[in-house]
Amino acid sequence: PKAYLISRIPVHNKEGFETFKQMQRRLFLNMAGFKYGGRLLALNPEVKTLEGNQEGMVVLLEFDSMDEARQFYFSDSHRAAKLVREKASKADLFFAEGV
Repeated sequence: PKAYLISRIPVHNKEGFETFKQMQRRLFLNMAGFKYGGRLLALNPEVKTLEGNQEGMVVLLEFDSMDEARQFYFSDSHRAAKLVREKASKADLFFAEGV
């Protein structure tokens, strides 16, 4: 089944987060994300929360399998971008397996 990497990211340093977004875009444009079967499905800074009180943008990545999602997340390329993101935001990230 497909796998999803879902992120809710409250940003506290917009300039630093822009650097992270550029790094992530380059990852996908340079095939690093696609190498793992990844597709960017949503990148939404203006989220409409229906229930709960979580804030932050939402990022939704789809992969062909959970193994590919994990390979992407733990790759050296993503790890470098993650370090930049951690300085600019807090994040809740999780994997979800499709049905």
